[in-house]
Formats: sequence, structure tokens, C-alpha cells
Amino acid sequence: MDVMKMLTELRQEREQIEEAILSLERLARGRGKRRGRPPAWMVEVKKRGRPPGSKNKTAAAGKSATP
Repeated sequence: MDVMKMLTELRQEREQIEEAILSLERLARGRGKRRGRPPAWMVEVKKRGRPPGSKNKTAAAGKSATP
């Protein structure tokens, strides 16, 4: 591999690393107590549906209601 080509690739990587460091520093600086709703990318995905261990109450209620 050519030395000049290696140097250009390393410089590009350094720029990308510097940008990543800057964005992480901005993110860390803004971690104070905030008001309002958090951005969508920070919210954990909620599990939907019935929790494990709960009984199917709609089927049981339907069977006991009919004589």
C-alpha cells in the first residue's frame, strides 16, 4: 500500500473520531435535569400485551356467564 494513501486514510479516520468525540461531549454536557418529554430515540421500547403469568380473564368470564 502506498504511504500517501495510508496517510490520507488515517487522516479521514482521525476526522471521524474527532467528530464522534465532539458529539459525545455535547451529549454528556446536556445530561442535566431536563423538563419535558425525552426524544424518541432515548425512550426504551415498551413491551406490549399481557404480562407473563396473568390469566386470560376474558375467556373465563365468557364461560361462567353462560349457564
